[in-house]
Amino acid sequence: MSSRFSESSLAYSPMSRRTLFNTVMTSVAFICGALALLPLLAVLSYVIIKGFSSLNLSVFIELPPAPLRPGGGFGNAILGTLLMVGIAALISIPFGVLAAIYLTEFSPSNVAKSIRFATNVLSGVPSIIAGVFAYGIVVLGLTRLNLGSYSALGGGFALAILMLPIIVRTADEALQLVSQDLRQASTGLGATNFQTVTQVVLPAALPAIATGSTLAIARAAGETAPLLFTSLFSPFWPDSLLKPTASLAVLVYNFAITPFENLQSLAWAASLVLVVMVLITSIIARWTTRQKA
Repeated sequence: MSSRFSESSLAYSPMSRRTLFNTVMTSVAFICGALALLPLLAVLSYVIIKGFSSLNLSVFIELPPAPLRPGGGFGNAILGTLLMVGIAALISIPFGVLAAIYLTEFSPSNVAKSIRFATNVLSGVPSIIAGVFAYGIVVLGLTRLNLGSYSALGGGFALAILMLPIIVRTADEALQLVSQDLRQASTGLGATNFQTVTQVVLPAALPAIATGSTLAIARAAGETAPLLFTSLFSPFWPDSLLKPTASLAVLVYNFAITPFENLQSLAWAASLVLVVMVLITSIIARWTTRQKA
């Protein structure tokens, strides 16, 4: 009788209830994680199935075909995407890193708080707003100067606006993580503030800055709305920064809504290529972080 009572009390002890609660919540968390991954896996698998069947060498080196005409590719869109993302990186990375250095090393605390708040707000602005802004500044500006209208330069400028807050935030956080002892040691050895920042602080934070930059590039490569307002599209190879330029995101948008099957198949192939490009940049970011560790 006493042994049965002890077993019953052990079964309903606080420790067993905690263990049961921990097991249930762990199972719930696992199920929620699986449900969150399910849409991602479904989208990726569908893009791979639909896009891989349309991939061949010609899609990388040829121009888009006419409707109902077999063959063709989107080599100009790949080159245009790389061109505009490169322009955006050349604009946003230097300005973003310099802004982060000013925030961390030189700005007063109240000014730094205001700039960080503005950066957070800018990072949440819809991408189409950046496209409208770039249209008003670059496209209309080039039109007034009789230098063109839609262009790769406008597309790169719009993507730079989207990349800038990401780079500023990641670079700012990376510079703040650098130990103050390194700064004080450099100053104690007679180095100026400029020498301390450029030769001590910045090299220590460089891996994290590179990670933030690659993530910003990955985001910019998949944007469509800003490019619709700035670079538009072109069926030809890009030969000038001041002319309409093709991009993978806009090509997918244009071809996916057409009733022609050959253009739809190219849209799926371009989608797969775009996903792979974003994946490669993300892998580079992870590799850079691991190298830092």
